[in-house]
Amino acid sequence: MTVFTIFFCGTGSTKYDSLHENYWNGELVSTLANNMGSREFADWVVINGPGSGNLQADELFTEPKGYGWTGAAFGKGWHENVQHALNLVRGKCDWQRTKLTEAEYVRLKNAGLPVHKVEETDSWLWRHYDYGDRKVTLQQLQEQIIKTHRKGGVIPSQINLVGWSRGGVSCHMLANALLVDPALRKIPVNIFAIDPVPGPLNSQLEKITLSSNVKQHVAFYARDERSKGFACVIPDTHPTTQVSIFPMAGRHATLVGNASLTGASGPGVLNEPGILVRHYAERCLTRWGAQLTKTLNLSDQDVSRLHQSIVMQDSSFRKMRDQSYVKITENTGQERSVTYKGKTAAFGKVAGHPFNPIEGLAATLAKGNSAYQTILK
Repeated sequence: MTVFTIFFCGTGSTKYDSLHENYWNGELVSTLANNMGSREFADWVVINGPGSGNLQADELFTEPKGYGWTGAAFGKGWHENVQHALNLVRGKCDWQRTKLTEAEYVRLKNAGLPVHKVEETDSWLWRHYDYGDRKVTLQQLQEQIIKTHRKGGVIPSQINLVGWSRGGVSCHMLANALLVDPALRKIPVNIFAIDPVPGPLNSQLEKITLSSNVKQHVAFYARDERSKGFACVIPDTHPTTQVSIFPMAGRHATLVGNASLTGASGPGVLNEPGILVRHYAERCLTRWGAQLTKTLNLSDQDVSRLHQSIVMQDSSFRKMRDQSYVKITENTGQERSVTYKGKTAAFGKVAGHPFNPIEGLAATLAKGNSAYQTILK
């Protein structure tokens, strides 16, 4: 049977960010996807985030739309991303790209995507472009890959979800969407989320709750983020779900590989949080049956040394709390504002049942390797 892994990029982020200059060793989600050794579409897929320019419009399994600035501001387009992922799980598209408008062609070409040579087939005012002599669409090709290479049938036996930012919230949305389909509701789901942030006006139940189909939920949260509108969400889970949440030093982007002192852009030296989160993402994915060709393979001593380095540089991480991606900061009781059980709470107050370890987001970063034993089993 097939273990299918879906990677959801964050707001404004794409599958190509494994080479982005803002990340010292590649943005985490795109890098993990890039290191998958099995077959794309049959065993795994990476989906660009809302507000990223919709550069995957040519290959989606559902019809894309243009959202412009509302993609980054409000997450417009992530419902299409979730539907695309749902259709990939089923192995069947509900839309195919057969033609490109001139604007669509230029946008994809300018982004450096491999768009085939085209022919004009309509008037100059409503010009459409054909894919030359191609007899099948990309969606048909991908459907055939799924049909041929998924073992034991098209429907996967297990689904792993990985996401950062709104990509993390997209994991919640997809897990809940699977429950609506009688053919998919019994598939066990594992989630690895990195600082899931829904953004303003996005606290609907499918974004902040999880049901019994989620067997394991592991998430890392940025302790030092203070940007207005960046309250992270700790989902309300089913009693049968194993839930492990961890605080990590740094800001929203620090956790996925930005090492700068501001946690925003450019090179830097604060790479310990990104290394640790990547290591445990790799450990969880490997344990869940994903086939990664390249992993950090940190030893227990490596993890403890990285935590020691974080503690030694604590003042640098704390200075990040004065930074904001939107020029305005917010906090709750001098801590980061989070959403838990549908209400705003202080970061360090999210602890106790049902979390394992019980310290939840109140855990000390000085604990080191011993903090993560529950997610290694």
